[in-house]
Amino acid sequence: MRLRVEFTTEPFDLDEAPPHAVVAREVVQSAELDAVDVGPFGNTAEGRADAVLAAVGELLRQSLAAGATRVSLQVNVVGEGEG
Repeated sequence: MRLRVEFTTEPFDLDEAPPHAVVAREVVQSAELDAVDVGPFGNTAEGRADAVLAAVGELLRQSLAAGATRVSLQVNVVGEGEG
């Protein structure tokens, strides 16, 4: 099974990425995922279910520890040909 996660961390800072956002992006970029897209208002990552779920757990732990007051995420099952 493949999963896609979309996530944002708050509070936002439009001038520069806050530490919790940087940490969250580093977590997904260093995970064993097939596709990662980071942006100023949202991020997506896709891969095998076990890799996505492990990355989500780590993302939550590290971004909250780095000062996030809210983490919004959505996880979708995607077909092998989607993406």
